[in-house]
Amino acid sequence: MGGRGLLTLFRRAMVALFAGVSVAAAIRVRGSGGVPPQKGGWRELSGDDLR
Repeated sequence: MGGRGLLTLFRRAMVALFAGVSVAAAIRVRGSGGVPPQKGGWRELSGDDLR
């Protein structure tokens, strides 16, 4: 592998690294669901709530 092949390998590695970081950043930004609700949630049903 000459200098030219090494440069091609390095360039491909950099492109793959950049693509991986970009995908991870996009998932992290889009995947954040925000803050979960601080109150509410499940409550016990009784009487008229059951119908």
